[in-house]
Amino acid sequence: MDHRRGCNRAVVVSVAQFDPGVSLRSRPGAERDAKKLHRTLSKLGFRVDIHSDLSSNEIYELFLKESRRPVEDCFLAVLSSHGEEGCVFGADGKPIWLSHIYGYFDNETMEKKAKLFLIQACRGNALDDGVEVDSVSDSTESSFSPHLSVPVDTAVMYATAPGYGAFMHPLGSVFLQTFCTLLEEEGNRNLELTRLMTRLSHSVAYTFQAKGRQLGGKKEMPCLLTRLTREVFPFAEPGKDSMDAGLSAMSLVGTEATRKRTPSIS
Repeated sequence: MDHRRGCNRAVVVSVAQFDPGVSLRSRPGAERDAKKLHRTLSKLGFRVDIHSDLSSNEIYELFLKESRRPVEDCFLAVLSSHGEEGCVFGADGKPIWLSHIYGYFDNETMEKKAKLFLIQACRGNALDDGVEVDSVSDSTESSFSPHLSVPVDTAVMYATAPGYGAFMHPLGSVFLQTFCTLLEEEGNRNLELTRLMTRLSHSVAYTFQAKGRQLGGKKEMPCLLTRLTREVFPFAEPGKDSMDAGLSAMSLVGTEATRKRTPSIS
């Protein structure tokens, strides 16, 4: 490998425990997500770095630095925390505005490189009051500003649609756990990125259903924002014919295979 070009890299930022005095509950399951992401992506040739329980300033500084580092073909970022529309929260309880993070990667180093962001956080409170998911209730930045700041050749996959909560479980989030499970299957690894994200949306939407007195029957629907200008195969195995791999998203699973899980208090 030409080390001047770098390698495909993944950066996982996971906030599971918040600083004393911060009125945000811990997020059981976040560490399981990070470990599974590390194991899955490492097997696919990514250099994976995990950063846990960083403050908002530390997260900004991390991504500013990462945006200047060389990458071979693809940069993958995962942000997992409590959140609201347009932001996630650091361990200090302060917001990290996603528009700022995305904007860092609009530079010469990342030009013509594929960039994928996975955001495991709520984007609102469209669930019953008193149920803790990955959400808090106050934000001030415009909800559409992250969309305007996404650089060319970038895709952002949110765990949920605007205004809705994202589920977290002590065994991990349905969004990130499903992402890893799909990548463990050879046919999915060789899919073009937007097709893979469609399968991810289908799997989460049709195989997950919350249970419990307050959230029984509730669903989660991931949301993809893309400014890709070309087909991207970031997880394909060398020598495989990625264009011919796999089935369509709608034929991946049957709607009758509904997996029920109890939502966490996170």
